[in-house]
Amino acid sequence: MMKMAQRTWGLAAAAVALTALAACGEKPQTGAGIRSDAAPYAGTGSSFTQPGWKAGDKASWEAQLKARQQYGQNEYSRTTAK
Repeated sequence: MMKMAQRTWGLAAAAVALTALAACGEKPQTGAGIRSDAAPYAGTGSSFTQPGWKAGDKASWEAQLKARQQYGQNEYSRTTAK
């Protein structure tokens, strides 16, 4: 009876170990993502755009990216000094 209990615990421990190791595996990321022949500043045809940006105008695209980086995504400019 004791050997059977030890065997059961051993199999349960092995199953837990295999499950834990299976969770550590990572599948290779072979997806190429979205491919587009159009330039990013060409626009998507959506009406939901930032005011001041014109689809197809590279200069306004770069200006919008610069403004977004400076004012919207820059934590130093968003925090106030005390």
